[in-house]
Amino acid sequence: MSGIFGRLRSIGRRTAAEQPGNPSRETARKERKRTYNLFEAAAVYVAACAEDDQEQIDEAAAWVSPEALSFGVNELACRAVVALARERDESPQAVARTLLGLPAA
Repeated sequence: MSGIFGRLRSIGRRTAAEQPGNPSRETARKERKRTYNLFEAAAVYVAACAEDDQEQIDEAAAWVSPEALSFGVNELACRAVVALARERDESPQAVARTLLGLPAA
């Protein structure tokens, strides 16, 4: 999971050529016919990270701002932990610790 957050941090450090307002970035944005919401971007981004699909990671990261993507990834993580906790009849904290390979609290 640290890979996901490391990638999110790197998105925030884009070069000036990649920043909003740059003509090449704006042109690329206009060429995309579809508008993506932050949850869709987060779902695609996390799934691509799990599959180590760098091309899909980069594409999903371009759909929304780094802040929105970070929020979406966080929301996805919370929902996944809650769903697993219900499925396993465990607390969300226990599930999160297990997923991260941490000892029980």
